[in-house]
Amino acid sequence: MILAIESSCDETAIALFDPASGLSGEWIHSQIALHGRYGGVVPDLATREHLRNLGPLLERVRGQCGLAGIESVAVTHGPGLAGCLAIGVAAAKSLALALRVPLVGVNHLRGHVFSPFIALHAGAPGDFATRMDALLPHLGLVVSGGNTLLFTLDRARRITVVSSTKDDAAGEALDKGAKLLGLGYPGGPLVEKRAQGGNPAAYDFPRGVGPRSDLDFSFSGLKTSLRYQLEKMTPAEIETRMADLCASYQQAVVDALVRKTTLALARERFRSLGLSGGVANNQTLRAALGGVAKERRLPLLAAQPKHTGDNAGMIAFAAWIDPSARPSAPLSSLSIEPGLAL
Repeated sequence: MILAIESSCDETAIALFDPASGLSGEWIHSQIALHGRYGGVVPDLATREHLRNLGPLLERVRGQCGLAGIESVAVTHGPGLAGCLAIGVAAAKSLALALRVPLVGVNHLRGHVFSPFIALHAGAPGDFATRMDALLPHLGLVVSGGNTLLFTLDRARRITVVSSTKDDAAGEALDKGAKLLGLGYPGGPLVEKRAQGGNPAAYDFPRGVGPRSDLDFSFSGLKTSLRYQLEKMTPAEIETRMADLCASYQQAVVDALVRKTTLALARERFRSLGLSGGVANNQTLRAALGGVAKERRLPLLAAQPKHTGDNAGMIAFAAWIDPSARPSAPLSSLSIEPGLAL
């Protein structure tokens, strides 16, 4: 049994994972309502809330499941906000020391990489290794507020990054677009909601795809294009055309993600396509990549909605499946790495 803690940004989360049966419990405290008042995450407030809520969350875990049988403690040690990571790592070290079990530091991005396989494991834990091997090599897209990248996962479960973003991440572009439109925080889900019923072809926003040989993403020009478009419109016009604006802006993000993913698929033979990260919950994106996978007769492994954002379930799972996740000895050797790369 693995107990995992996630506190990289504004979600305080704990999960219990048993390799023999899957996730036996997930607990989370969201700070969305708090940071929504400020239009985005305030690092000092996020750190304070982790400090305030991690203890009570652990009490819930102990009350509902107990701590007996835990064989290791896993924790996100990067990337993320320094103060937030520090709270989680300190708590994990204390737990590992008290329970006399190993401590495993997990890369948050690698948690996203493996999150689409959680549902596969839950379906038949005993046969998981064989079924996963049949899906490798795998091409995955991680798309979130802070990261947008394509990676490959080979049969040895080695991760190779094949492209990333040159500037803004896709989720960041959606959040900034939402702010320009006056929609609030969190921006991505609000843009998606307001896009319903809108015409995605109403405005011709740039896709930022660059040369066909270039797999890297770029979304900064998209945000600038939206700002220029809004400067031409009155507040009343913006509100009247809000659905079209959101649908067109969202479609530009989705098109860029799909085009680069399609290009990457053509360069190598893969057995599956993956989608993970906070923006992976966008239904337009999921449908578009589902179409790409179907055309190529590949299974689309999309992370379950509850495992797209920051969550401890994927941290526990990665601590078990990721070859790079090894116990820290001594416990003091595990440190936070806010800028940790995949």
